[in-house]
Amino acid sequence: MSDLLELAVGRSTRAADGVLALTLHRPDGDELPAWEPGAHIELLLAPGLVRQYSLCGDPADRRRWRIAVLREPTGRGGSAYVHDRLTEGAPLQVRGPRNHFALRPAARYRFVAGGIGITPILPMLAQVERAGADWSLLYGGRTRTSMAFLDELSRYGDRVRIAPQDETGLLDLAAYLDAPDAEVYCCGPGPLIDAVTAHGPARTERFTAPAEDTSADTAFDVVLARTGRTLTVEPGRSVLKTLQSAGVEVLYSCGEGTCGTCETDVLEGVPDHRDSVLDEAERRSGETMMICVSRSAGPRLVLDL
Repeated sequence: MSDLLELAVGRSTRAADGVLALTLHRPDGDELPAWEPGAHIELLLAPGLVRQYSLCGDPADRRRWRIAVLREPTGRGGSAYVHDRLTEGAPLQVRGPRNHFALRPAARYRFVAGGIGITPILPMLAQVERAGADWSLLYGGRTRTSMAFLDELSRYGDRVRIAPQDETGLLDLAAYLDAPDAEVYCCGPGPLIDAVTAHGPARTERFTAPAEDTSADTAFDVVLARTGRTLTVEPGRSVLKTLQSAGVEVLYSCGEGTCGTCETDVLEGVPDHRDSVLDEAERRSGETMMICVSRSAGPRLVLDL
């Protein structure tokens, strides 16, 4: 990921019930790194408190980044910190941007967003609209007032279907996704992503990792190519934790295989991918792995560490 940036919090607005949209900028007014739709950044909120949020502003605006954060009362403290402590002018350390949810060129798109999952989708819509593609969005949420950026979406007219659950029930995915040759993009809660992918291939971004059956996990060796050191990864322990216990410093963030920060090159061996970042082609290539959750399909891996 990019070098650490020292930014400042700009203006914040209420994007929906419980959703705070805020801008970030350099204190000296210089340009920020370029980004494309689907990218996210990491906020280093406090020691041990690092969170990832999708960029949802205009990639052409190099002076400001925008994110939107849903307050989660049962969360782990990140959203509460953003809502309660990131006031205008506050300094903030940020890494990024990183993009594992990039928009691929296509003639036809079907977008599905659930709740705060609209954030990475929003700049995608602007891009495909400019490109003249055939596209539509199905956007679900608990209630209309909980759904962010409805005012911005209104300019797209009937290309966007707003479907609050208390008004329309569950999303009719079967009818909506019956679109041959369309590229499908989905971001939202795990059950929504699972329902979309059950209908066919889709590009997705998850907030939380799906549960994994670890009962058959076995030990394997990891060789650190740069030093020749070999470490044994025991069942129930991740490659990341094993490295940390051995005093090896590696960059990581979510620890759940959803952000991509700990992506590491694989020089030998076959990874057992358990992340929510890599697509099928990237998994088959076996060139990289997320060491916070993924393991080895064989007795030995050689990593570029």
